[in-house]
Amino acid sequence: MRPMTTIKATALTALLLLQPGSPALAAKAMPSFTLSSAADGKKISSSDFKDKVLLVSFFATWCPPCREEIPEFIELQKKLGSKGFSVLGISVDETGPDAVKSLIEQEKINYPVAMAEESVMTGFGGLSGIPTSFLINRKGNVVKQYPGYAPSSVLQVDIDQVMAEK
Repeated sequence: MRPMTTIKATALTALLLLQPGSPALAAKAMPSFTLSSAADGKKISSSDFKDKVLLVSFFATWCPPCREEIPEFIELQKKLGSKGFSVLGISVDETGPDAVKSLIEQEKINYPVAMAEESVMTGFGGLSGIPTSFLINRKGNVVKQYPGYAPSSVLQVDIDQVMAEK
């Protein structure tokens, strides 16, 4: 391949990866994990979400776009939680769970929130920034990645599509 063609292909790939709701390059299995709940310290395991459609969101309490997504995630959980769907927030806050627990209480978050570990972030392919969310199908495969703020209209279409898959 000529150098300029390689540069153009790389640039195009980067642009595609930055689009909200861009498909994962290949459906890959969600990493197995066991993390501590920010609310009560209990364990949250990837196996808790077996056979569910899952939206995993890496966030921080000090991140404005992350905070903007929370009410939308609360609504998704209310609307779809009884239908085999869950949101899972994973906080990358380095100050520990206290600030996250305060946010959970303040925002009345109705979905599980765990504290991140480096191995889990790496298992998802690393994070180029926050928020970053991943949509996982019932088979446990990552099917969409959302780098940055993801509008609820985009999430709803993608979630509905994945929920309809058997």
